[in-house]
Amino acid sequence: MKPEIKFKQTCFLLLPLVIAQVGVAQMPQLLAAQGAIAPPQVPNNLKVPPNQVLLLGERATGVQIYECKAKSGNANQFEWTFVAPEAKLLGEQDNNNIKHYAGPTWEANDGSKVVGQVKASFDSPSPNAIPWLLLQAKSHEGNGILSKVTYIQRVDTVGGKPPVQGCDRKSVGTQKRVNYTSDYFFYGTAP
Repeated sequence: MKPEIKFKQTCFLLLPLVIAQVGVAQMPQLLAAQGAIAPPQVPNNLKVPPNQVLLLGERATGVQIYECKAKSGNANQFEWTFVAPEAKLLGEQDNNNIKHYAGPTWEANDGSKVVGQVKASFDSPSPNAIPWLLLQAKSHEGNGILSKVTYIQRVDTVGGKPPVQGCDRKSVGTQKRVNYTSDYFFYGTAP
């Protein structure tokens, strides 16, 4: 007799525990039957390969960090250049489950890490938001929740674009931290 598993629409935190109990191969059917989170609707260039299953989804709140630098090839013009993200990904109870920082890297409380590389980008429907992304894992550490991640989607972004003013010769080397939020979805290969 199987224990009854109840999901809420945003039960991002519980997915890894359910995966451990039922296995990755049964997840799509179980998620559909229970009304749990589903992969986001994204443009074709941000879709993961068909052999991927959703492992985890969480909401990020943080900043995109920019530094004022001289433009490449023209030392008399200046621009805000992306340095790194700094965010917390929060689970259903607003628990800080994963931190996101330069690399781009995601590090879970269990010590597992995944570093991604951008495979595709799509302009956010919001003109004031950073692009949506599809990233592929290029390295892992640890044996926890992020150790099996192969693809990551960043979608539903709000804010985070570089400042449009304030970068000149006097401000070279200064940094600006621009608030943003986003949903991150983590996928792994179905066995």
